[in-house]
Amino acid sequence: MSYYTRQQARRRSEATEQEALITWCRIFENRYPELKMIYHIPNGGSRNQLEAANLKRQGVKAGVPDLCLPVPKEGYHGLYIEMKYGKNKPTDNQEEWLESLRQYGYKTAVCYGADEARETIKQYIGWRETN
Repeated sequence: MSYYTRQQARRRSEATEQEALITWCRIFENRYPELKMIYHIPNGGSRNQLEAANLKRQGVKAGVPDLCLPVPKEGYHGLYIEMKYGKNKPTDNQEEWLESLRQYGYKTAVCYGADEARETIKQYIGWRETN
């Protein structure tokens, strides 16, 4: 089953991969209600200087991971995912955030594309394949 239907006309990117992941979560949230809890932390993107300054005063911080699943599992407080695509690598700020979150008891992952993120979430929530 392809989760890229809407994105096929668009060039694949970190954003389209994340959209595909969120679509997958919505499809399966009745089976796994914890998927209803996943959310995006919109820290990235281009903004004009005034908007960027306002957001910084409101608490936006560089390096915060893209996605959070605030559901405790297997001794973790929740799951944070930094989405990447292609040859992109986590920035130093992102690596620092991921390490700090691990130290505070969160599971973290850097996922290259929707497929990897989906597998990370499935493992985290204890996904069971059905026949």
